[in-house]
Amino acid sequence: MTETLPADVRSQVVVYAAEALAELADAVVPASLVAVRRFKASRRARLGAVPLAAAIEQDAHFRGRVAEWVRRTNPDLVAAITAPDGPPPAAPPAQMAAIAYILRLPDWAALVEEAARSSAQEVSSARMDEATREISRLQEQIEAVRRLARTEQEQLRAQLDEARTEAEEARRRLRASGDRVRRAEIAAREISVAAETARDIAAQAARDSGAEAKRLRARVHELEAAASATRRDNRDSRSMDEARLRVLLDTLMAAANGVRRELSLPTTVARPADLISRPENDRGFDPFSGVGGRGRADDDPAIIDDVLAVPGLHLIIDGYNVTKRGYGALTLQAQRARLLAGLGALAGRALDTEVTVVFDATAVVARPVGVAMPRGVRVVFSQAGELADDEIRRLVRAEPPGRPVAVVTSDREVAENCASLGARTVSSDAMLSRLDR
Repeated sequence: MTETLPADVRSQVVVYAAEALAELADAVVPASLVAVRRFKASRRARLGAVPLAAAIEQDAHFRGRVAEWVRRTNPDLVAAITAPDGPPPAAPPAQMAAIAYILRLPDWAALVEEAARSSAQEVSSARMDEATREISRLQEQIEAVRRLARTEQEQLRAQLDEARTEAEEARRRLRASGDRVRRAEIAAREISVAAETARDIAAQAARDSGAEAKRLRARVHELEAAASATRRDNRDSRSMDEARLRVLLDTLMAAANGVRRELSLPTTVARPADLISRPENDRGFDPFSGVGGRGRADDDPAIIDDVLAVPGLHLIIDGYNVTKRGYGALTLQAQRARLLAGLGALAGRALDTEVTVVFDATAVVARPVGVAMPRGVRVVFSQAGELADDEIRRLVRAEPPGRPVAVVTSDREVAENCASLGARTVSSDAMLSRLDR
């Protein structure tokens, strides 16, 4: 039976059977090996080992064809194994036993047993060699451990001698330091007595100087407060004057450039300041002379374009007055966002115009934080306890005389107050029409 064959003999038998199967005609291939024959040659012996071994054992016709293939492909081995003297001693036992098993020679069982003994001897020899190598490796490790232990023992002895020397030195230093400590204690007691006396004297002097220092600090604080108030007043006044002068200067320059461009004046003519000083210009120049004329309605969006065309203009917008007339159904946050989005696009086309939007802080629960301001648009919230109307009047009043200021609002009181301060007022409906255009 094939299960009695040694593993190496059985593997050799399967290899011969697989190679012989590849050369058989389809008509003589056993039914159990049809699927095995479809395997690749490199995988046929490994994947079809069981059916190939069974066919060799049970199918005499297939075994005979494999035997013919062996005689044809291995004539030397067949001649050696069938010789009267038997196979030579150097012949591989497993291969000889496999050929004898396939050819069914009379002594094939003896050859199989010989191959089994040879395989067992090879396995035992291999195990013996492995055991010998393992013993040598363990002996080397033991010797290395012994050497390491001797080295560590010598190091520990050296460290122990060094520790003993250090301990002796420490005891000697301890005895010497004990004498110094006693002398230091005596000196410390003497210094403590002197320090107590000096502390009492210093405490009395500190009490005396504390009252004087307190009086001087109070006086210094008074002087610092007065100086700070003076500096603050001077700084605020100077900052406001400088801001007003800068704005007025920019406005005059812009107005002059605008008039020069409008009249197509060459650069060699007299300056606008010379013309203003002439008698025919004593009434002053009105920058809004062409705004809102020609019978236009209050909600005409062209009014906004005319106002934005004035050089150096400061456009102040009553925020909630515009949004509540245009889209009051929205939340206050949505109203602010929609108005600022439209003004951002408008300010981008009027680069010479300063745009300020004033919102009433009392119209919300808390003062808004982090309001997104479009480029070229200033967002201002009224101060606590005040309305946006007060902030608008404050902005108009802060502008220098001569600068064009326009206020967008439909609040009659705000419009009248701003007009009395020299500002031009524009209806909120005109702004809404311009933004919707």
